[in-house]
This record gives sequence, structure tokens and C-alpha cells, in this order.
Amino acid sequence: MLRDTFQTTTSGLNRNSFPMKLYEKAKRLGIWNPTDIDFSQDVEDWGRMSPEEQNLILRLTSLFQGGEEAVTLDLLPLIQVIAREGRIEEEIYLTTFLFEEAKHTDFFRRFVDEVTKTSDELSQFHDDNYKLIFYQALPEALQALQTDQSPIAQARASTTYNIVVEGMLAETGYHAYFTALERNDLLPSTRKAIWSLKQDESRHIAYGLYLLTRLLSEHEEVWEVIETTINTLTMPALGIISDAFSHYEVVPFGLNQDEFVNYAMMQLQKRYARLQQSRGASLEDIQALAEEEI
Repeated sequence: MLRDTFQTTTSGLNRNSFPMKLYEKAKRLGIWNPTDIDFSQDVEDWGRMSPEEQNLILRLTSLFQGGEEAVTLDLLPLIQVIAREGRIEEEIYLTTFLFEEAKHTDFFRRFVDEVTKTSDELSQFHDDNYKLIFYQALPEALQALQTDQSPIAQARASTTYNIVVEGMLAETGYHAYFTALERNDLLPSTRKAIWSLKQDESRHIAYGLYLLTRLLSEHEEVWEVIETTINTLTMPALGIISDAFSHYEVVPFGLNQDEFVNYAMMQLQKRYARLQQSRGASLEDIQALAEEEI
């Protein structure tokens, strides 16, 4: 598409916009490097863990490793849609979004290679519910934006990605990962990295809520696809959590399945309520609601 002007040479950037505020936070908080992590204590801890404990950590890691790679591969169509619409502030923030997802992919693979030192095929831990969301629903929703840039398609992609994959599954997974290690004082460098990952993901979810509420303010009809997507994917998402625990007679680290199922539903209900609250809101109200998320 040819251009006849540039926003930054005419009206400039809206630095008070929510995406630019996220960009500022990403510049301050998101610059951590997986290569700089000293895993020496984690390697010692790993060697002292029982086979069942190692198996659970590998299982959780495999879910993250596949998920982080999936979104790294499939995020570009969303960025391209935002760019075509000329939303420069949102695109500027989304450059950090993609960088962070790639960095998370890098971190988990480094953990596998240098701490666990396993040569196992980690996809063995991907059960049917996981494959339904990460092998099918997520790539279908995001890749559809290559040919359909409509508000409906954008809402479906963002709901799948930001509300279900990140808001339900990633947050619950990080909670389980961190809880298992923190309660038992294990893998300190991994715990520190997980904390940084959670901060990155909180910005991603905040952007997704902002995008969906903006779409709702402009196109009320997207509410139906948001509801349909949530209703379709909630049970498989909860199934991923149940599947992870179902392989153990006694779950390692004292983890309890109900705690994490309830946590996932709490995260979903919180974001669903926020979306309901934003229906019919002005752009000013949407910005104020979005800032509450961070």
C-alpha cells in the first residue's frame, strides 16, 4: 500500500495512549536475557529431585515450550492487521510482544538443554485437549487474519490467544510452576525467570483486553464471537489442566488439581467481567479500564 503521509511527521505519537504506556513498561521491565541466567544451582537441584518430580516439571515445561513457539510463529498476522490499519502506537507495542514471546521460547529450551539435559521428545506430553487448542484453534484463529482482517476475525484471534491461551492457561501454568518450586525452594534461577515471564504475559493480556474492548466499542457485533470462542475453548482449556494432573497417583510437590482449575476459572471470569463492563464504553473509558489491568 502506497503512502501519502506519516503520522510521526505530522501529528506525532500519542504517548498517553494505553499501547504506548505498555511500550514504556516493556522497555523498563522486559529487557531480561535468558542467556545471562546462571543455572548452576538449578542443575544441582534437578539432580536431587525424584523421577516423579522431574516428570511433572518436564510435562509443564513441554506445555510452555510448545505454546511459546506457537505464538511466536503465529503472532505476525495480528501485527500486520494492526499495521495495515495505521495504528502505529499499537504496532510499536506489538514489536515488544513478539520479541518477548521469542525470548520465552528461548528460555524454556535453554532450561531443557542445560538443566534437565533430557533428550526426550517433549511432545509426548501433549494430550488431545492441548493439541485441540495449540495445534488447531490457536493457529487457525491467528492465521485466518492473513485473509480476513475483519473485526470479527480480530476478536476471535485475540479471544483465543489473549483470553484463553494466555489469560487462562499461561497464567495458571506459571502459577503451578512457581508454586511447585517456591514451596520446595527449588530451581532459584528458573523461579526468577518465571517471575519475569509472568510480568511479560501480564502486559500481553492487558493489550488483548484493550484490543477487544476497542473492537467492542466500535463493533458491538463482536461480542457474539467473543462469547462463542470462550464457550468453545473453556472446557478443552480446563481439560489441559486436568490432563496434566491425571498422570500421577500422588501429584508431586503437593499440588492439588482443584486449586489450579479454580485459579483458571477465576482468571477467565475476571477478564470476562471486564469485557462485559466495557460494552458500549467510550474510548476514554476503555483506556481507563485498561490501565487498571497494569
